[in-house]
Amino acid sequence: MMKSVARPVKPKKNRFMLWSIYVLLAVIYIWALSGIPIEGFKETAGQITKAILSGILSPDWGYVYLPEGEDLLRGLLDTLAIAILGTFISAFLCIPFAFWAANNMTKGKIAAGTGKFIISFIRTFPELVMALLFIKVVGPGSFAGVLALGLHSIGMLGKLFSEEVENIDFGPIEALKATGASGLQTLWFAVVPQIIPGFISYTLYRFEINLRSASILGIIGAGGIGTPLVFAMQSRDWSRVGIILLGIIAMVTIVDIISGYLRKKVV
Repeated sequence: MMKSVARPVKPKKNRFMLWSIYVLLAVIYIWALSGIPIEGFKETAGQITKAILSGILSPDWGYVYLPEGEDLLRGLLDTLAIAILGTFISAFLCIPFAFWAANNMTKGKIAAGTGKFIISFIRTFPELVMALLFIKVVGPGSFAGVLALGLHSIGMLGKLFSEEVENIDFGPIEALKATGASGLQTLWFAVVPQIIPGFISYTLYRFEINLRSASILGIIGAGGIGTPLVFAMQSRDWSRVGIILLGIIAMVTIVDIISGYLRKKVV
């Protein structure tokens, strides 16, 4: 006969603490939800909700391509271009800030702290706020979206790049200096090979985020697929809203898959 294996029994004190936490969380959720006002629903809320769902479930496939004007493919291509240009600009402009903010590349904590402060200051402003500012400067359109994404991403990529620079191994640097290599040769053959994989990986990851942000910037007039999306919502053309949302989901999913594959190859 096979001997039965005794299962460990949890102490009653631990079970009591666990159930106490569950009860406390339930009480907090009930208290929080009870404060939400449920009044204010319009009489036509049910009809509008049904119209939205029916439009999204039956998208306007004719809007995918229109030879005479703007369509889904052109809007998605515009959004993709905004994300690519914004990421490309920030990936190059943030490199000096990354070396400036790295503790092992600057002399003194004050210099590195100043670089970190500037990167954090740039990162403070959301893309939508920057897009609104650039729309006032250069006018509505894709150019404002590119500038907004590019400037905001400098702060995000600069922080990630500086951390990558701080993690480099100084062994190859000291070995090249011992052989009489110049500062430029040391940078090119000892520093760059160590940071390039991380830089590429972070840039691809930031591109995925910028693609989602570029889809939203069009809502305030900064170009991309967001502009026809907000127009379709204002005119209550829910079938067109449905096809635009499907297009955004497909584009973001494909880009995520390709970017994830490339990041695995690089790292």
